[in-house]
Amino acid sequence: MTTALRSSPTHVVFPGEPGSFAEDAVLAYFGPDTVPGQLATFRDVVEAVADRTEAAGIVPIENVVFGTVREVYDLLADAAVSIVGEVIVPVRLCLAALPGQPIESIERVYSHIQALGQAEAFLRTRPWSLLASTNTAGAGKMIRDRAEVGSAAVLSPRAAALFGLVELASDIQTEARNRTRFLVLAPSEDTSAVPGEPTSTAEAAETAEPHGRPMRSTLLISVRNEPGSLHRVLGVLAEHGLNMSKLESRPSRSHAWEYVFWVDLDTDLCAPAATAALDALRSVAVQVRPMGCYERAAEPF
Repeated sequence: MTTALRSSPTHVVFPGEPGSFAEDAVLAYFGPDTVPGQLATFRDVVEAVADRTEAAGIVPIENVVFGTVREVYDLLADAAVSIVGEVIVPVRLCLAALPGQPIESIERVYSHIQALGQAEAFLRTRPWSLLASTNTAGAGKMIRDRAEVGSAAVLSPRAAALFGLVELASDIQTEARNRTRFLVLAPSEDTSAVPGEPTSTAEAAETAEPHGRPMRSTLLISVRNEPGSLHRVLGVLAEHGLNMSKLESRPSRSHAWEYVFWVDLDTDLCAPAATAALDALRSVAVQVRPMGCYERAAEPF
């Protein structure tokens, strides 16, 4: 387990291009003077942090409209990283194209699949071809680099301006209070730990510090494929008075039709109730892996 990184580390990376929401998340969490590095994909960021090539990384985990970024959960399950913080970033989206392109001339719209989903109501108003790209800002950069006419990108106003695109429509996000939660990652302190192996309660407790903000803890839990196994896990949380703010299931990828569960708890893992719950969980689950204990992010609205 790793304590939060609030001062800017020497190396912090994000996925995508300058102007992306992931870069916004870095600046919001570490401060506007941070000079982050960019990598192409979520995998690149997670692997760079796990390999200790980079001191920290930021990746998106869920959007209030489009839901979970499932790829990130799968990457974290296999990586020697800890979640050390989170930040919630407002997401304003615009449709932008090269100068001189009226909206009537647009035939194709590029963006990350998440952004296309977040602007779905607007995008359905015209018969555009919707094409997925690696990230939102990258879609704008591609249109600029190719000088591609007849195409537009869904991206942030900041990214549109950065790549010299003109906004054809503003605030096209379906939800006016659209926002994305990002996780801050650091290398796991226990370099000998194998992802998927249980982590001891003592390890979770040894980084205990007083915190001024409400805390969140994330667990990765595997259960036996038998009746009542998940019910027993949830029963342990209820018995210890722990509020579960999120439960996400993902394929285990080791056995067909078996699943692992990501659990967010509104608690500090070092609190007595949480420590006792971890011990009890290990008696009813195949694996209990604490992924991080960190301050809950403030809502931007």
